[in-house]
Amino acid sequence: MKIWRTKASRIGIAFAPLLACWSIGVQAQQDPPITIDTHVDIPLAYMREARFDAGKDTPLRVDLGKMERGGLNAVFFVIYVEQGPLTAEGYAKAVAQARQKYDDIDLLVKRYPQRIRLATTPEQVLVNRKAGKLSAMIGIENGYSLGHDLKNLDVAFARGARYIGLTHVGHNDLCTSSMPTADLGDPPLSDAGLSPFGRSVVERANQLGMMIDISHSSDACVRDVLQVSKAPIIASHSAAHALINHPRNLPDDLLRAIAAKGGVVQAVAYKGFLKLDPGRELAEKALQAQVAKQAGDKSYDSEKHDFLPAYVEGMRRIDAAFPLPTLNDYVAHIRHMVDVAGIDHVGIASDFDGGGGIDGWQDATETRNVTAALRRHGFSDNDIAKLWGGNLLRVWRAVEQDADAHR
Repeated sequence: MKIWRTKASRIGIAFAPLLACWSIGVQAQQDPPITIDTHVDIPLAYMREARFDAGKDTPLRVDLGKMERGGLNAVFFVIYVEQGPLTAEGYAKAVAQARQKYDDIDLLVKRYPQRIRLATTPEQVLVNRKAGKLSAMIGIENGYSLGHDLKNLDVAFARGARYIGLTHVGHNDLCTSSMPTADLGDPPLSDAGLSPFGRSVVERANQLGMMIDISHSSDACVRDVLQVSKAPIIASHSAAHALINHPRNLPDDLLRAIAAKGGVVQAVAYKGFLKLDPGRELAEKALQAQVAKQAGDKSYDSEKHDFLPAYVEGMRRIDAAFPLPTLNDYVAHIRHMVDVAGIDHVGIASDFDGGGGIDGWQDATETRNVTAALRRHGFSDNDIAKLWGGNLLRVWRAVEQDADAHR
C-alpha cells in the first residue's frame, strides 16, 4: 500500500477500491467469528455532551468508529455507580445515577440504529453480527445501584441488563468487596460473604436469567455465590492472583470452582492487575489530587477529571516514566487461566474507560492486536473463537435455559 500511495498513477487509482476490498477480506478472514468485550464503562455525560457522542470521534477508548475500525463487534456497556453510604439518601442517588446511564445507552442505540443495536439474548448478538451491526449489551457494576430494593433488579432486567456485578470497591449491602474502603468504615479483614439481601439478589437473578458477576467480590462472597447460584456464574473482568498478588485477582481454587460450575472468567486488561508498580500508583494518586485541586474539587472523581487536558497530559508523562503492562503480560494471565480452568472457561475484557488500557491494546481500534498476540502465543483459531466470545455466549445461554427450566 505504501508503494501504491507514492506512485499514484491513473492505473493505481483505478485499482484502489479493489485493493481496499481485498484488504478488508483478508482482515475478515483473520478475525474470530465474533469479538465480545464484557466490560466497558461510560461516563455520566455519555451521549449527552458532544464530546461523548459515541457515534462520532471521541476521547473515549470505545466509540462506534473505534469498534468498527478495530473489529470489536459487541460490548457490555456498564451501569456503574461508586459505592456510597448505606442510607436512604445514598441508595436514592445510586438509583438515579444508574437510571441516567440506562437512558444514555438507549440514546446510543436510538441515535445510531444503522450501526449498533441493543442485544438482550445471545441470539440477538449473533443476528446483529450476521447483519454487520455492532451489539450493545448492558451489565451492572455494583449492586448498590439497586437501592436495596429487589424490585429494581427486575427493572434493570427489563431495561436490558444481563449481568449483575454484586459489588465494587467497598463493602455494600449485598456482599463484601475484595477491596474494603476505610472512608466507608469497612473492616480491613472480614470473613463475611453474601448478606441475606445479596442472597435474594442471586436467587432472583437466577429466576430472571441474568448472569451473576463476581468481579470485585471478596473470596468469601465468591464462595457463597457458588453455593447459592443454581446457574453458572461469570467474572466480567478479573485477572489471576497466582501471577499478581492483588486482592482483586482470582486465586486458582476459585478459577477451578467457577469452571466446575460451568462459568467463565473474563481476563481483564487493567494495568494494576497485570503488573505491580508502586511507583506508578503513587504518581497516579499525586496527579489525581493535583488535577482535582486545580478543578476546585475536594477529591478526585474519575467521571469528572479523567478527560481534562491536565489529567490526559499527566498520564502521558506517567506512561513514559512507568511503562504499562504489555500484551505479553496480558496473554500470560489468559494462558494461566486456561491452564487452570480450561479453555472453555476463559474470556476477554478490557475495562476500557474504567481504567483499562495496556501497551498494544490502548483502545478498541487495537482489538486485532489481541487476536494476533494470542496466535503468537500458540492459541488456535478455535481457542481464540472461544476466548473472544464463544465461551461467554455459552454461559449466557445456560443461564437463560436454567431460568426457563425453573419457571
